[in-house]
Amino acid sequence: MMKVFLTHTPATRERYYGPRALAELRAMAEVILHEGEEPLTPQGLIAAAAEADLIVADRLTAGPAEVFPGLPRLSAFLRCAVDIRNIDTAAAGRAGVLVTHAFPGFVASVTELAIGFMVDLSRGISRAARDYHAGLMPEVRMGRQLSGSRIGIIGYGAIGRNLATVAAALGMEVLVADPFATAEAPYRQVGFETLLEEADYVVCLAVATEATENLIDAVALRRMRRDAVFINLSRGNLVDEAALATALREGWIAGAAMDVGRATDQMPSPALAAMPNVIATPHIGGLTPPAIEAQAFDTVRQVRAILAGEIPPGAVNPENWSRRPAREDA
Repeated sequence: MMKVFLTHTPATRERYYGPRALAELRAMAEVILHEGEEPLTPQGLIAAAAEADLIVADRLTAGPAEVFPGLPRLSAFLRCAVDIRNIDTAAAGRAGVLVTHAFPGFVASVTELAIGFMVDLSRGISRAARDYHAGLMPEVRMGRQLSGSRIGIIGYGAIGRNLATVAAALGMEVLVADPFATAEAPYRQVGFETLLEEADYVVCLAVATEATENLIDAVALRRMRRDAVFINLSRGNLVDEAALATALREGWIAGAAMDVGRATDQMPSPALAAMPNVIATPHIGGLTPPAIEAQAFDTVRQVRAILAGEIPPGAVNPENWSRRPAREDA
């Protein structure tokens, strides 16, 4: 029987993979579990997965170049996440190993968090709750309603499209900036600079690439209105955090919310998260049972396809896949 190594620690296995998907995986293959409390180093992964034909990896388990020649039995490295930036796909290809990623099953979950951030930034919910918990009377401030306000969405992928639909249903005017996608009516497609200048809520959902590194820098933040807010639900790499801290401290913008940052596991950076006009959550945008199960079961489907001798959905280097396993039904 094919052997599959699941890299998740016991805690992340429960939270980010789940018992139902694990049971499905075990029905098809012999599953080897990582029982350590810390993510595996590359050398630890080589030792732990020595007998595995397939690896199903959590987002903290890297796949650098040395892993693939170090695991001569390995046929495929399946990431239980969308982000594969810490997997050396070129090295995997040279070794004949297939790399896959999971499809985004967290679109609705991240969209809902974006709406929550906008409401909280507009109405001071967490600020008032914090004061009440401390035994203080919160300051009574005028809020801003979403209906009639203008949202600017940077990055018109699956989440951006869903957020646009929900925001429009709430009565918001939707601006979209994305050089690689076209927004349909009634949304208004604008340039990046125009979006920054006109939006009440600037929501960053662009893909993290070399081209988008520090996309939100001092120049971009200076373009925003002083009463506007910035929300990051993409990756910390897109934001110049020193510039954002200055913008928040000096009042270039009214506030910010973030679920991601440049700390470990893309967590918000503690110094930014501690600022009084910031709302931060610990990378929980996709942490709901439907979202987690969607990605876990996507890897289950990929394993099933590989066992059937097929190229699974989510494959990123199928042209280099020479270490194909023998079909289970052969």
